[in-house]
Amino acid sequence: MSRLLLQTQAVRAITPQARRYLATRTPECRPNLGPASAATEAESETPVRQREPLPFRFETGLSLYAKRAPRPFPPPFLSPPSGSFSDPLSTHHRSRDRRAFVNGELIRGYTNGDDAVYFSDDFIGATDGVGAWSTRPGGHAGLWSRLILHFWALETELDAARPRPPGQKYQPTPIEYLQKAYEQTIEATSKPNQWQGTTTAAGAQLHFQKSSEDPNSPASPLLYVTNLGDSQVLVLRPRDSELVYKTTEQWHWFDCPWQLGTNSPDTPAGNAVMDEVAIQENDVVLAMSDGVIDNLWEHEIITNVVNSIRKWEQGEGGKSTGDRSGGASGGMQFVAEELMKAAKVIATDPFAESPFMERAVEEGLAMEGGKLDDISVVAAICLRNGG
Repeated sequence: MSRLLLQTQAVRAITPQARRYLATRTPECRPNLGPASAATEAESETPVRQREPLPFRFETGLSLYAKRAPRPFPPPFLSPPSGSFSDPLSTHHRSRDRRAFVNGELIRGYTNGDDAVYFSDDFIGATDGVGAWSTRPGGHAGLWSRLILHFWALETELDAARPRPPGQKYQPTPIEYLQKAYEQTIEATSKPNQWQGTTTAAGAQLHFQKSSEDPNSPASPLLYVTNLGDSQVLVLRPRDSELVYKTTEQWHWFDCPWQLGTNSPDTPAGNAVMDEVAIQENDVVLAMSDGVIDNLWEHEIITNVVNSIRKWEQGEGGKSTGDRSGGASGGMQFVAEELMKAAKVIATDPFAESPFMERAVEEGLAMEGGKLDDISVVAAICLRNGG
């Protein structure tokens, strides 16, 4: 994404103090991104869950391509160690831990250029920072996209783990989680130094539902999809080569999507859209930045994912951890990599036809070829827990 809002209106939200986080943490998980990834790897720690396991879970894979190397996070999020003894002696006490932190927590997710992605057993997300902030003093879109996703994932888990009175069921409220994440990001980037940026946000939280007529009926998976801007969540039913659902892009004008952050009037509470999507086991959920959808048409994405799953079932795409049916047991990593590669082919071809080129021509702009951009893909298959 390249355009940013330049309204003189300041960000309206004044954030409260960030809440205290759960003190107990489980060891971090470091998925293998593979050789095709151009991401800066980030480490995440997950709060201990205080609820029964969900009937369903995501099995995930991701693949990333950055159009340029990600910018290092600034202090206080990252304090790089001294490079040599020629540096001032006062720097030698600094930690050599190059991982990024906020409020004493490892920042969740992965940075990919100005994009960020995150995944867990029940939540996937993609955010796309506006790269134009890199030209402005104090601008850091990659930091904004990463922090929004970090706080969003954390709020999702904290609410799910919150104790409730007997008989009160947990009901996800993703827009509230994203609103809190937005407020906490503003606070985190306001002191001791101010860091400006904006980002889109798209995420999918896996939950379940039961028939109101028959409470003893088996649960079925239910997806809570939240979107603000032009990143996208897409749900496929590979066995039928069918598109089940996709988010709708939100633009102020061409190449200027709705976005969260500095000088933008958009807020999650006021502008984000949330849909409840009934899905089935073995459906595939994709969270993608616009580096995919600007370079591949919808039917190309569907065909690419279905073909990758068929190849996986036939034994291609690497080693599996079990039954390959539907793309399970490691197939989502192959699906994500193949989709990223297809988008990259178009993005780096100055003569290719692309959806972005088509939209630009419709706006009266002279353009040819793909759109070179950060490409981020998280692919998740919905599986029954314990199955």
